Amino acid sequence: MGWKVASGGKAAAPAAPGGDKLRFPPSSSAAAARSRMKLWLVRATTTVLLWTCVVQLTAVGDTWGPRVLKGWPSCLTPHDEEAAAAAARPRHPLVVDRAAALPLPPKRIYRNNGYLMVSCNGGLNQMRAAICDMVVIARYLNVTLVVPELDKTSFWNDPSEFQDIFDVEHFITSLRGEVRILRELPPRVKRRVELGMFHSMPPISWSDISYYQNQILPLIRKYKVLHLNRTDARLANNGLPMEIQKLRCRVNYASLRFTPQIEELGKRVIRILRQNGPFLVLHLRYEMDMLAFSGCTQGCSTEEAEELTRMRYAYPWWKEKVIDSDLKRKDGLCPLTPEETALVLRALDIDRSMQIYIAAGEIYGGKRRMAALTSAYPNVVRKETLLEPSDLMFFQNHSSQMAALDYLVSLESDIFVPTYDGNMAKVVEGHRRFMGYKKTVLLDRKLIVELVDRYTNGSLRWDEFSALIKVAHAKRMGSASKRMVIPDRPKEEDYFYANPQECLQDRDFLQTS
Repeated sequence: MGWKVASGGKAAAPAAPGGDKLRFPPSSSAAAARSRMKLWLVRATTTVLLWTCVVQLTAVGDTWGPRVLKGWPSCLTPHDEEAAAAAARPRHPLVVDRAAALPLPPKRIYRNNGYLMVSCNGGLNQMRAAICDMVVIARYLNVTLVVPELDKTSFWNDPSEFQDIFDVEHFITSLRGEVRILRELPPRVKRRVELGMFHSMPPISWSDISYYQNQILPLIRKYKVLHLNRTDARLANNGLPMEIQKLRCRVNYASLRFTPQIEELGKRVIRILRQNGPFLVLHLRYEMDMLAFSGCTQGCSTEEAEELTRMRYAYPWWKEKVIDSDLKRKDGLCPLTPEETALVLRALDIDRSMQIYIAAGEIYGGKRRMAALTSAYPNVVRKETLLEPSDLMFFQNHSSQMAALDYLVSLESDIFVPTYDGNMAKVVEGHRRFMGYKKTVLLDRKLIVELVDRYTNGSLRWDEFSALIKVAHAKRMGSASKRMVIPDRPKEEDYFYANPQECLQDRDFLQTS
């Protein structure tokens, strides 16, 4: 078979066997050229698209640079990796997959300015409020938040991690529409931190969001990783945009959920109580640490007062050392004693048959100090008396997990009575307002100690004492009220989490977007 030159100098088609010529369309050469051009365009377009995807992943991802350059085998995002790992983990037999029925919010895409690590300080509810604030700060600085580290060095010496108390998967996924949250730093960034290539500091207390935008964000951009080593009360109560206040509520009431094990045990305690009728939760803040910290020794023996003083001096971060207990009590700055509390409950006509659930640790002075209360109210119970020792086996020596149980029971009680306005009292008060202004008796301790002293010295009859207590607390039952604002004195004004008024009418902020 050969090529023949036809007239006009054009190459003729090769001869076919048998002498017939193979005929090609006149435009076959042009078609072949167009085919090659299309193939080139497809390859070029594919290359551009792939590179665009790499650039986009770099911009919104959790590491600096595309993963393929770092040798990461996975093509999943950190959230997807965590979800896959969670699916592979064995589940506790009592755990119900509560998130399975709820659609996940779409991820919020933003350019990551760096990583925020936080170490919370204080007890459970102090840390709870701080976690809400840190989520808000991370959201508005466009940074990636690492799951907060809980306090393990305070008086309570609780070794619990975040995931031991809170449902960490729900925390991360429920907030993915607002902020990127990781269980831990990506490997490359973690190595930088291990080499000391990060910045650590305590933020200024009661700051507004502009402080974080103008002072903290530049530090994150400079160091890429910023560690906030104190988190209590670091965001202002007031003067913040509405969307910030509502996000604080959303984290507190929708995203910070206790582990299924804690919630199941809490529900069991509530069922046991409900079987016997209504119940009152008494947050009797009369534990050793509170008395030592506050310097309040009313009703204590000389030996007990000395023990409390030694303890106060043993903890350097308790700055106030020399305390006049009597003066502090008269100013209403001491927790009520069990004896004073019994008088107040009787004065408020709390029925003697009412179940009184003690939401607290070990009461200082034990049975001797509880005698007046148990005499007035025989149905005094605790989680330790309602549950079997085996039920609480894994909670022993984990005060924050025990406090989480008390928190759940406090939310569901018919009446909640805190004897001191500490963090649990305030956070539960706000949560009960959010649940429909459930009855919470906010005791006026300054007035109470004055009336108690007058009654005990005989200058006030019982009916007079009772009437005065009722009148004083008629409007202190956790009903709707406006948060008190004191400019330049945030420690003295009403705490946001005790009365989150911005979140008590419109609940749309709880919906995922």
